[in-house]
Amino acid sequence: MSAEQTAQPVQSPQPPQPPPVPPAARSGGAGFATALRVFSARSLKKSFRDGESLMMAILLPVFLMLIFNFVMGGAIDVGGGGRQAYLAYVMPAVVLTAAGFGASYTAVVVSQDVTTGFMNRLRTMPFPAVTVLLGHAVSSMVRNLMATAVVVLVGFAVGFRTEADAGQLLGSLGLILLWILAITVIFALLGLVAGSPESANGYGFVLLFLPYVSSGFAPVQTMPGWLQGFAQHQPMTPVIDASRALMNGQDAGADPWIAVAWCLGFMAVAVWIMSVVFPRKVAR
Repeated sequence: MSAEQTAQPVQSPQPPQPPPVPPAARSGGAGFATALRVFSARSLKKSFRDGESLMMAILLPVFLMLIFNFVMGGAIDVGGGGRQAYLAYVMPAVVLTAAGFGASYTAVVVSQDVTTGFMNRLRTMPFPAVTVLLGHAVSSMVRNLMATAVVVLVGFAVGFRTEADAGQLLGSLGLILLWILAITVIFALLGLVAGSPESANGYGFVLLFLPYVSSGFAPVQTMPGWLQGFAQHQPMTPVIDASRALMNGQDAGADPWIAVAWCLGFMAVAVWIMSVVFPRKVAR
């Protein structure tokens, strides 16, 4: 047999094939809207499974309104009109106070996500990590909207009436929603920096007292002189005054703009701090 017949063709070595790329990596991961929808649904499911917290978020504002109306409504004079006038006076303060208690739950669940390592596990997944915090904010808005609707319905049942038109009612609701969003972002920040869910709940406890030292439940003029300055210029007073005026069909003056400025300022500062703290906190 000749050498030409016995010679075999020499095959050049094939370069190593790269590993298959997962579909998520090929597509760039989940987009912002998809991730926000997923984590909002997760936070809502977690919230609805915690029946005690959900019940308190709904029943607490109702109890507050009934207590202030029937216990203090006959004793506090807000310009005449008796108990019904005081109910109209105190309604927005009750809603915003309950929003603070409802938003405080956000600090607890965010802290749980951080301390249990859930945030760290998410670092390996291709999606905007900040949507985890935004999902908690959406869940808080839904819970507080439910509580607000229940408070308003019970208020009408016990005698609340308004002469506001549709635009004024929508304006009042918009201010309430903006404050709920602002206080939720603040509590999310507290949950991010707190060392435990218990401490996160404790840090926000101071914020829950702001409505009581404002024009929410009694006129500022009835307070001691040394307290009137703080009560008049703290953020809750313009939010409550503007919401009250709009809800009762009155001229709100410049209070809505002052309230919006406070809310946007709070959110801007809190979001900036979270943008600095969040990557470092998750990297631990």
